[in-house]
Amino acid sequence: MVSAASDPPGAALNQSSPSRFLVSELLELLESYLDTAQVKEIYSAYLFSAEAHEGQKRLSGEPYIYHPLAVAKIMAEMRMDGQSITAAILHDVIEDTPTAKEHILEMFGADVAHLVDGVSKLTHLKFPTRVEAQAENFRKMMLAMVHDIRIIVIKLADRTHNLRTIGVMPPDKRRRIAKETIDIYIPIAHRLGMHKLRLELERLAFEAMYPMRYKVLSDVVKKNRGNRKEVMREVEASICAQLENADIESRIFGREKNIYSIYKKMKAKHISFSEVYDVYATRLLVKDLDTCYRALGMMHNLYKPVPGRFKDYISQPKTNGYRSIHTTVSGRNARRVEVQIRTKSMHQVAEKGAAATWSYRDGARVDNPFALDPSTWISSLTERFSSEGDDGEFLEAFKLEMYTDQVFCFSPKGDVIKLPRGATPIDFAYAIHTRIGAACVSAKVDGLRVPLWTRLRNGQSVQIITAEGQTPPASWIDIVATGRAKTAIRRSLREFDREKFIKLGQEFARVAFENVNKKASDRALKTAAKHYGLPSADELLARLGSSEIAARDVVAELYPNLKVRDADEVGPAVALIGLEPGQKFTHGACCDPLPGERIVGIIFKGHGVVVHTIDCPNLLHYETQMDRWLDLHWRDGQHAATNPAQIITTILNGTGVMGRICTLIGDQNANISDIHFLDRKPDYFKLLVELELRDVSQLHMVLTALEAESDVAEVSRHRNPELGRDIDAMNGEWGEIGV
Repeated sequence: MVSAASDPPGAALNQSSPSRFLVSELLELLESYLDTAQVKEIYSAYLFSAEAHEGQKRLSGEPYIYHPLAVAKIMAEMRMDGQSITAAILHDVIEDTPTAKEHILEMFGADVAHLVDGVSKLTHLKFPTRVEAQAENFRKMMLAMVHDIRIIVIKLADRTHNLRTIGVMPPDKRRRIAKETIDIYIPIAHRLGMHKLRLELERLAFEAMYPMRYKVLSDVVKKNRGNRKEVMREVEASICAQLENADIESRIFGREKNIYSIYKKMKAKHISFSEVYDVYATRLLVKDLDTCYRALGMMHNLYKPVPGRFKDYISQPKTNGYRSIHTTVSGRNARRVEVQIRTKSMHQVAEKGAAATWSYRDGARVDNPFALDPSTWISSLTERFSSEGDDGEFLEAFKLEMYTDQVFCFSPKGDVIKLPRGATPIDFAYAIHTRIGAACVSAKVDGLRVPLWTRLRNGQSVQIITAEGQTPPASWIDIVATGRAKTAIRRSLREFDREKFIKLGQEFARVAFENVNKKASDRALKTAAKHYGLPSADELLARLGSSEIAARDVVAELYPNLKVRDADEVGPAVALIGLEPGQKFTHGACCDPLPGERIVGIIFKGHGVVVHTIDCPNLLHYETQMDRWLDLHWRDGQHAATNPAQIITTILNGTGVMGRICTLIGDQNANISDIHFLDRKPDYFKLLVELELRDVSQLHMVLTALEAESDVAEVSRHRNPELGRDIDAMNGEWGEIGV
């Protein structure tokens, strides 16, 4: 046995006891399934990594080597191969120490060096915007997965341990990392079928993102656990007895739906916790495929099946390789119980997904017939999306493709077209060819003409009818479900409206530059275009006009020292009366209070004061907590034009109208920080305009100017109470939440 106690002189000897204990745990786990030579190689990697990271500390204060060891342990729990474990221990050496890839190549071989280099490239990214960084991370992940899926498995294990120890980070960084995990890493784990790891990522990210919501749901699940488990035990006992009578070998155990899945279902279906019927499920493992269906028949003889709750993922596996039979039966007192039936090999794939391909037992790779090789899927995605130039579109398209179950439809020639659930004939047309999608005018499904927004189902035959001169309308964006269709439609709209967007972008740029006493000269715009990696100033203006880039961000990129301070950076002594000396405050995002409005403050102990308008509906949460209220007033005099406000306006879709609207707002010395298109119709646009204002009187001037414009159908101030519900500006949420 390789022992941590036999460390030679060097950095490893100086590690703290938690690290040494983790080394012992890791070695014991590895020796249970790898041969001695592989374990010794991994131990050598530990000594190498410990020396390279000597003196480095994590935010928690523990030696840095603790992190790569913990990542390696996560990999070992999945029974990953020796090279993967070695690379996990070394995964931060290139990035965080002077060690070169060539040194790792010399010490541990080409495969390990490639894995470590691949993981390092995914974290060594610096980009002007977070969207660009995320998009490039996606691109690099895809390329890495094509060459070796183990790179992503290491990255997922790395993110899992980072989330386990995220408590030492400040709240804003915790929420940012949690959101990135939900947006990027969880969909990847899902698409690779790595169920067990995905569940932990979901739980940790949800707790970091919404700690109060997590706590409330956890408490509710615990309170209901006793009643549900009693029903489960009774059902499981009956099933076991039935299977034993039929001489069927099986293993039965329960599973509890994770908190994040419960939260998503409640939110998506607008239901209460008591209406979520699959919080608990029974899993039944049998020896082979035939026995799965025999067990299903016995189950339905024993208990009454619930109509519409049967799914056969064995004959029609999910796109991530998941195979199982799901059925819901009615137990005692009509309590519903979900039963999942699968073989042991299917269960291994269900838990580990693509990682099952690399699982080892007793030093040898395990041959699992159900393990999914994701290389074909990854290659198709790489080919389809890697050429997309727009980072935002690429990111959205990739996410849509990552997190969808599929339906299979047929073309008139009998070709099978795979589409995500919820796809329409428009998606079908774009799946065949972009040109056919753009020219689509109607469709027939199973020989009958249907609206283009019809949702397709498995096994349907679809015929697309096209017409010359047809171009996709903007309304299709909200109809289609695939990233490919959305990307193609947006590109078509951008090309069609390019000239209009360039003119509109010129107006946005003029107003934003004048706000800092600068001119939007050709030279300035060309320089800004280079900063954003765009080929020309016209391309930058087109992005500004279509609201893909904010003019304010362009100005901040060129003139960072002239950036207007946020309202939160203006000291209390300048803006408000009624605060204690040094007491911090922030504006309530739910009501956007402006100087000149009657305001009150709500105290959040240890954080500061959140300022609300006196008529803000969220103040109802604090009616019984009057000791937290502060009577506040705005100071007299001129305020900085940094106070956020929003308006919603519906305007005519005509030449130059958007430019005139922006000019009218600029004439009132108001700054437009962003514009969002809420609705696009052939004749009207509905816009959400974000402004920066001095006070409420300036807002009234803006509204009056727009109301007088003949091309404006309606305009009003916009407030969103939901932004303040359950969420305070300092802590991420209110003190209480109802379920």
